[in-house]
Amino acid sequence: AVVSTQSTGDRHLIKAVLAEFLGTFLLILFCVGSANSRVLAALGSEFAPLYYLVISLAFGLGIGTIVHICSTASGGNVNPAVSIALLLDARISVIRALLYIIFQFAGGFAGAGVLYGLGNHQNITVDIAGANSYDPDMLNGAQAFFLEAFGTMFLVLTILASIQEKRKDTKSYMTPLAIGISILIMHIFLIPYTNCAINPVRGTVWNIITGIATDQFWVFLFGPIVGGIVAVPMFNIIFA
Repeated sequence: AVVSTQSTGDRHLIKAVLAEFLGTFLLILFCVGSANSRVLAALGSEFAPLYYLVISLAFGLGIGTIVHICSTASGGNVNPAVSIALLLDARISVIRALLYIIFQFAGGFAGAGVLYGLGNHQNITVDIAGANSYDPDMLNGAQAFFLEAFGTMFLVLTILASIQEKRKDTKSYMTPLAIGISILIMHIFLIPYTNCAINPVRGTVWNIITGIATDQFWVFLFGPIVGGIVAVPMFNIIFA
């Protein structure tokens, strides 16, 4: 019986990490890919609000759908900042959190590589869209860091509220819907400032694959993680 239980647990963990890999792969391929639409990227500055809205919708609806697809297998984290927050909230183990994060980055790099190849980005001579950065003339590093942290804090607060045990009667689609709406809102808010990462994978892998990573890299790697960490005690002290 012990062997059977262990075997079942191993199978479930394998399914979970594969779901995180594929979920993050799809996130980068489809959502970051939407920001690289040749038609949208070619629009003039007068169409910037439309561009921001379309990309925000793509990320919000896309990630909400991906979370819904992955939720049964892994919980649909697809974000290291979320996995760290769930670890701190004692909802997943250290081993599971570490494996999730490894497979999230692996899936992100795979998605970015496929997007780079399928979109023939190696042949583009103008700026490639979808990378996370901030304008030093508008923001300094600390401001960009805290914007990313606050955006991720909002996302993690939404997640913790959505999976709260007191809401067990909530329809299964409401959690990914709430997550998708929070991501949509944060993209509308943050795209003009940082292009909105709120996810260490999203904020780094496309920059690296396209060869345009800069010293701003650390803002998008650690800002979301700090925001997710802060959200856990805030939720449990104030909102739970």
